[in-house]
Amino acid sequence: MTTDITRCTEIIRAKLDGISDSQPQVGVILGSGLGPFADALEPLAEISYADLPGFPEPGVGGHNGRLLIARVGNTVTAVLQGRAHYYEHGNAAAMTVPVRTLAAIGCETLVLTNAAGSLQQQAGPGSVMLLTDHLNMTGVSPLFGETGNERFVNMGDAYNAELQQLFRGVAAKQQVTLHEGVYAWMSGPQFETEAEIRALKVLGADAVGMSTVPEVILARHQNVKVAALSIVTNYAAGMSETPLSHEQTLEFAALATESVQKLLTGFLEEYNA
Repeated sequence: MTTDITRCTEIIRAKLDGISDSQPQVGVILGSGLGPFADALEPLAEISYADLPGFPEPGVGGHNGRLLIARVGNTVTAVLQGRAHYYEHGNAAAMTVPVRTLAAIGCETLVLTNAAGSLQQQAGPGSVMLLTDHLNMTGVSPLFGETGNERFVNMGDAYNAELQQLFRGVAAKQQVTLHEGVYAWMSGPQFETEAEIRALKVLGADAVGMSTVPEVILARHQNVKVAALSIVTNYAAGMSETPLSHEQTLEFAALATESVQKLLTGFLEEYNA
């Protein structure tokens, strides 16, 4: 794994060689259906996951497999278009190489996005939710097998308060309604039962999904600051008569694309302002 990270770092730096002020400061991982944000960028470099050893081969609709380096405002950003999920191979550490590579090339902050089901009646499909905390309901960790005291990561401040405040300010300026809440990570790939959703509500969850939490843990293990946005694609089981499906996820992710683009662009423009 260390060899993969070293090689990925060399490949990325070679692509950026000769481009001034091109060291990425912020990494962004895009969730299902959010490719238009990446498509709107003018990349300094573009690399297929297939050319980066240890990067996943996305197996989910709405996930392309490429890394873009682009400048947004004064912030050089590394955008990962596509992620691996725990449910694909039962591997919670599937995003270890990508996240550690981002840290190795200089990213001090990681912004995560995902598609999620809402447990808040007021946060319907097509809305955006700023994550303030999470519940790991899977019982697994991407740090299984790690050694040394660094594996005992403090998750009390996993979602950085200053980054949250920056997103709130951007949302106000852009007139984007930004809901807030706690994200529950379930293993998938099946959607949750109505009983599971009732239990998650009791535990304090506001959104539920099948990703993101492993990447948060991996980032904090590398002392990378984290912020995260959920794009609400459906109401959770039992809250709507609409059957849950991945097609619905992609449809409503597209509705939130404009809001997400405004939030991410504004965040990156103000990050180094």
